[in-house]
Amino acid sequence: MSALSRLLRTVSQRAPCCRQLSAALPVAEEPKIVNGKELRPFSDFLVDTHERQHNYLRISLTERCNLRCQYCMPEDGVDLTPRAELLTADEVLRLARLFVSEGVTKIRLTGGEPLVRRDIVDIVRELAALPGLETVSMTTNGLTLWRQASALQEAGLKQVNISLDTLQPAKFEFVTRRKGWDRVVRSIDASIAAGFEPVKLNCVVMNGLNEDELLDFVEFTKDKAVDVRFIEYMPFDGNKWNSKKFLPYSDMLTRIKERWPTLERLSDSANDTSKAYRVPGFLGQIGFITSMSEHFCGTCNRIRLTADGNFKVCLFGNTEVSLRDAMREGAADSDLLEVIGSAVKRKKPRHAGMFNIAKMKNRPMILIGG
Repeated sequence: MSALSRLLRTVSQRAPCCRQLSAALPVAEEPKIVNGKELRPFSDFLVDTHERQHNYLRISLTERCNLRCQYCMPEDGVDLTPRAELLTADEVLRLARLFVSEGVTKIRLTGGEPLVRRDIVDIVRELAALPGLETVSMTTNGLTLWRQASALQEAGLKQVNISLDTLQPAKFEFVTRRKGWDRVVRSIDASIAAGFEPVKLNCVVMNGLNEDELLDFVEFTKDKAVDVRFIEYMPFDGNKWNSKKFLPYSDMLTRIKERWPTLERLSDSANDTSKAYRVPGFLGQIGFITSMSEHFCGTCNRIRLTADGNFKVCLFGNTEVSLRDAMREGAADSDLLEVIGSAVKRKKPRHAGMFNIAKMKNRPMILIGG
């Protein structure tokens, strides 16, 4: 029995509801038109047992990166997957089409560093053309974004998240184990000029490293239309997480309010991971991603595809299923949906908590996709 046959047999045993649904796949519902926009029925394959609809797919395009950030990659590096075992561009696009056909409306491209791929503009263009997909976004370290910002925007990229954990060039080199702070700042300006909306900056806050720059980052939003998101330090394999380095968002917020007492709370959109704030009169805004101290698992709408083709339903979960292997063994789209639907139905109501996560075996962040 092939690996695909065994996988589908397991799926059939575990998730009869998906089996019944796939039998009816050829039957399409009539689309509804509201305000001139087609509203597609949402697929049961992407709805878990807690009624969460997963319409946001994060695709890691590569495991390679031109930085070595301490919280993302172990100090001694990682063993990269052989190229032949990574998803090809055609496989990425096939899976993207399938997910979008089932209700995914947003795709974020991650890595590694997605801009190390020479075909990145072509991939963005192909994705942006998918009927039903509303947003293509990207998370990048920004080292080379300034060169390609305009081309990516023209290809259909709508949003960028740029990782920047310090406003001090020397500290940047310490955190990332590489030079390049000036190029990242140049990419921020290039992204604003290219018209990306919004331009978000991801800042992982760690006690003893960059917590002293919180106010500097807030000040950075005074004259720049950026959204600085302060991210709580999260445990992953090899990043030497410990509770002494962890700074909860409540402490960050207290420090910022001491400097700007009129800091105002903004409204958040459905499924937002960031709690948004703005200093009155500032062009930009700030936010807090509170994955550890105040999780938002109850409204999670995100699923992930790793560069080697594994499907993850939770960033902190260590259960994965290979869509790459299924495709390469000849799986039809209906077979892939069986596998996807079964995995989504097994998604837990929340993650295990930061102290338990710290003890769990999981991939380093660079091999998951930021």
